[in-house]
Amino acid sequence: MDFATLIGLVGAILLIASAVILGVSPDVFINPPSILIVVGGTMLVVLAKFSFSQFFSAFKVAARAFKFRLPDTRESIDELIEVANVARKQGVLGLEEREVGSPFLGQGIQMLVDGQNAETIKHLLSKERLLTLDHNRSGAKVFTAMADVAPAMGMIGTLIGLVQMLSNMEDPKSIGPAMAVALLTTLYGAMIATMIATPIADKLSLRMTEEARLQSLYIDALVAIKEGTNPRIIEQMLSSYLTPKEREKTSEAETAGA
Repeated sequence: MDFATLIGLVGAILLIASAVILGVSPDVFINPPSILIVVGGTMLVVLAKFSFSQFFSAFKVAARAFKFRLPDTRESIDELIEVANVARKQGVLGLEEREVGSPFLGQGIQMLVDGQNAETIKHLLSKERLLTLDHNRSGAKVFTAMADVAPAMGMIGTLIGLVQMLSNMEDPKSIGPAMAVALLTTLYGAMIATMIATPIADKLSLRMTEEARLQSLYIDALVAIKEGTNPRIIEQMLSSYLTPKEREKTSEAETAGA
């Protein structure tokens, strides 16, 4: 579970809700025509930009922003070094029953066990990496489009409310509801874009980059294992994926253990 995403979104919603409750009656901020224009209109316009499968799968991908957590890079490197040591001592068949934390890594290990050559392993896993990248990018694009469309639909709703208000100036009772539509549609559009769609799109883009980077690490390690590279050399090679701060911690730990 990614608590940063959950706390950020829920906290922002609760903050706005508190401001509403502490002000006037919350019922003032609920207007069915405004919700229909902004929410319904946004969904339909975004749907027009994508296929049905892309649109609906984006909401499944969005769950990754909340519950999906990638393995730590340092932990992944340690796991790969263990795999390399087993392969060096027992051969790749010694990895046949080994459980790993990543399905992508498990797929690569199965290729090692099946006797695939290094070039084939790199080609197939790189293709799988690109497919995963495209899938995540498609989900992020849907929410980016939603963030673009929602404020525009809010503005359309505002114009509709203003037209209704100006066309019925002789009827004072109609001015209030028309103004409510005009103002609340702008509010709804801004909230959807700022508090929901944009954060999810940005988080999915971040997840996409992190997952692609981790999969590159797996590919480099598996190819090196297949080529019989010494585990110590593999560890040095994979350390390039660590941040400078993580490398410094690793160096300090090795020095303390020496």
